[in-house]
Amino acid sequence: MLKKILEDLLQTALDERTDLFLIDFSLSGENAVKIIIDGDNGVLVEDCMFISRAIENNIDREEHDFSLEVLSSGAASPLILPRQYDKHVGRNLEIKTKDNQSLEGELTEVNEKDVVLSWKTREPKPVGKGKVTVIKTATVTFDNIREAKVKIKF
Repeated sequence: MLKKILEDLLQTALDERTDLFLIDFSLSGENAVKIIIDGDNGVLVEDCMFISRAIENNIDREEHDFSLEVLSSGAASPLILPRQYDKHVGRNLEIKTKDNQSLEGELTEVNEKDVVLSWKTREPKPVGKGKVTVIKTATVTFDNIREAKVKIKF
């Protein structure tokens, strides 16, 4: 019963803030609630507070005892939903596919079915000695992505 109440309150809050979306929701046996959100423009502390208050302020603590944790997905977290990719266009991604390929490159395009990565590589010249820099691209469908992470450069 508590889970249904929490899900309804969470959905109401997300309906109000359409720029935010749910990544994960869990409720442990000890009534520890963990909600992970992301946003089209990132997630601020205020966004987590908004979700937390939307739930906390609408549940009677005398009737339901629980702990609540609302988090952003984090910079090092894998990308799970296609909606998360749009804000990362222009950044470097590492993608591991279901057919065991590993690709790393700049995310140059995202659409409803797939993503496009591009990267520079050095290859032997077609004629003569030496190497030439070429730009390679790869299109990966969302169905074929096992894991995708943003490569953070310092």
